[in-house]
Amino acid sequence: MAKQNVAEQFVDILVRAGVKRLYGVVGDSLNPVVDAIRRTKAIDWIQVRHEETAAFAAGAEAQITGSLAACAGSCGPGNLHLINGLYDAHRSMAPVLALASQIPSSEIGLGYFQETHPDQLFRECSHYSELIASPKQMPRLLQTAIQHAVGQSGVSVVSLPGDVASEAAPEKAAETALVTSRPSVRPGDAEIDKLAAMIDEADKVTLFCGSGTAGAHAEVMAFAEKIKSPVGHALRGKEWIQYDNPYDVGMSGLLGYGAAYEATHECDLLILLGTDFPYNAFLPDDVKIAQVDVRPEHLGRRSRLDLAVWGDVRETLRCLTPRVSPKSNRKFLDKMLKKHADALEGVVKAYTRKVEKHIPIHPEYVASVLDDLADPSAIFTVDTGMCNVWAARYISPNGKRRIIGSFSHGSMANALPQAIGAQFTDRKRQVISMSGDGGFTMLMGDFLTLVQYDLPVKVVLFNNSSLGMVELEMLVAGLPSYGTTNHNPDFAAVARAAGAYGVRVEKPKQLASALKDAFSHKGPALVDIVTDPNALSIPPKISSEMVTGFALSASKIVLDGGVGRMLQMARSNLRNVPRP
Repeated sequence: MAKQNVAEQFVDILVRAGVKRLYGVVGDSLNPVVDAIRRTKAIDWIQVRHEETAAFAAGAEAQITGSLAACAGSCGPGNLHLINGLYDAHRSMAPVLALASQIPSSEIGLGYFQETHPDQLFRECSHYSELIASPKQMPRLLQTAIQHAVGQSGVSVVSLPGDVASEAAPEKAAETALVTSRPSVRPGDAEIDKLAAMIDEADKVTLFCGSGTAGAHAEVMAFAEKIKSPVGHALRGKEWIQYDNPYDVGMSGLLGYGAAYEATHECDLLILLGTDFPYNAFLPDDVKIAQVDVRPEHLGRRSRLDLAVWGDVRETLRCLTPRVSPKSNRKFLDKMLKKHADALEGVVKAYTRKVEKHIPIHPEYVASVLDDLADPSAIFTVDTGMCNVWAARYISPNGKRRIIGSFSHGSMANALPQAIGAQFTDRKRQVISMSGDGGFTMLMGDFLTLVQYDLPVKVVLFNNSSLGMVELEMLVAGLPSYGTTNHNPDFAAVARAAGAYGVRVEKPKQLASALKDAFSHKGPALVDIVTDPNALSIPPKISSEMVTGFALSASKIVLDGGVGRMLQMARSNLRNVPRP
């Protein structure tokens, strides 16, 4: 039996760690690893057109599966292209291993062609970034990188010179056990007792939930019922907590709606559950705050805390709920539910006024129809910018759907690459990329990846020929829009030329049938929808805080464009409010 080289050993360890595919662009320093993949049935090489796409795709795959995913870039410029997607994966807490191949080991530090130092460059967007300078470091270094990525939920980067990858692997290298899943973390009894006492002492408690509530929906609902608490959420908490939630008061933040802001400011005790919500201007500074998070470095970095609790939200609530005294007074909860419904009534008008006749098409209307027609288990990938707004306000979570975006890193061009990674996890599951024309054109080359692999991703393109969110930011700051207009082609024609299904929609009455036809098409499809660039409106009163950087309150929301089914949900919850 031929002796393994380092590249073959590297690939074998990835397979043992559960990696199913490696996204990347081939290059000379990567050749030994790519050739090892070619000869290994258990793992596939996924050829993309840009390494940034590779990193975004791996990050999306990791978020969908909860397991380790991987990407690769060749030396110098090749692996440098990974960096933006790796930043996004790292900030999204997605376990991703990146292989950054390196120039010949004998030339490192001598200004060689394409020389960079990836082990240094990627340190800020990873938990672990090291160079394999000798075969003797294998397999321990790769195992360590994998366990950093999985154990700390983020990125690890391994730099590997092509010549080292071709060398013989160490004889009888130990096959040590790999950590491929995270444990549950339970807080100590002292912290749970302190939090229970704070809750019992408070008359009005509000829960504000983030992505850390994943898998804890039942526990949060039971807890909210016991203490009669309104439940608000951040954008990344939407898919986990908004559905089947009779305590829902909406979302806070720059894209917020409803009564979440009021609920967090008018309570006696605010409990932050699994959220690293970045906008501290939206958090109160005059109420007691407790925070529960599995990552201790998140505790207290956004706001002053009266109590920090280190633990999984699910495990914490399982321990906490039996220890708190039930509350019978619903006055605060019912007041917030009514405020929430009233707030939604106030913003829904822009969406309901003659939208079926409006040309160019209201993007709100597009998102609403999309929400109606998409599968109950669809995965939505959402471009940064105005698509974030429409997804936040119109895509209805139900416990089966997933909504993925660059919600923490805020990168353009994320939706199409993330859709690639999401679709590879399950070709039969509907994956919809909600793309803006600006984001789509930035990495448009990887639409060809959909065609090459016959991935049935459906690209729904909100084409307003502008960078809409940037225009809005300029307007809020009192600046005229400049450099924000895009001169676009007929994207449907581009899609057809590439070998995919493409249709252009310019009238509202064409929309539903166009989406249905695209969704029923077995391969990749693009629906180019010409939307109104003036669909946004500025409120009549603009505060000084807004001029310097958006609103401090969701009641002064900048983006007025309806909220779709959430109004119906709020009305339904109001019907459950007991009447005297």
